[in-house]
Amino acid sequence: MVMSVRMAPPLPLIFLLVIHWVSGADWNVSYSPLHICALKNSSVIMSCTYKYPTGHQIMKVYWTKNPVKSEETPDLSEDPEYSQRLQYLGDKQQNCTIRLSHVTQKDSHKYYFRFRTNIDQWIGKPGVTLTVTDLQVEAPERVTEGHNVSLTCKSSCTLTDRATFIWYRNSQPLTERRDGNNQLLLQSVRREDAGRYSCALHGHSYISPAARLSVTCEY
Repeated sequence: MVMSVRMAPPLPLIFLLVIHWVSGADWNVSYSPLHICALKNSSVIMSCTYKYPTGHQIMKVYWTKNPVKSEETPDLSEDPEYSQRLQYLGDKQQNCTIRLSHVTQKDSHKYYFRFRTNIDQWIGKPGVTLTVTDLQVEAPERVTEGHNVSLTCKSSCTLTDRATFIWYRNSQPLTERRDGNNQLLLQSVRREDAGRYSCALHGHSYISPAARLSVTCEY
């Protein structure tokens, strides 16, 4: 008797492919705050921290602005408009803070920190939005003697730094404290209150353009 042995079909070979996946949480850039309103001619601190996967080595760190494409991210420290005003205060570990001095309205942009390791690179979004403002005095052109009048020192955005306003009449500082926040209240105005009024922030060199206030006699 011949016995037939039925062989089981060969099992397919199974290859286990192990993929080392790096999560976005391993890469991160944090900014504080995300929006900055700064006075013209002042210095701005953009506070920033970053992290990257273990085993990577930092090769380059830099800041850029308004990238249209990820590969179009020029280093601001190499830009003639920024190179003399931009100071990197961070390191090649976790601090990416910078200082930008003598800011003007042309510096109103969105800024990003970018770094490259020996393996990959990363750009930190959403970035820091910088708005640079000047100051303008809002005042009536004329007021009648004996009446009260309020002058306002206005900016195009709410200043990030806590602001103490200073007032000037005919380029001379008003030493008496008659201001409330960003307003100057003149009570029972007299002829000698007439003049050109301007405002500034304590600790800053920038002074607003002057607005003329005329005081007329009450008949």
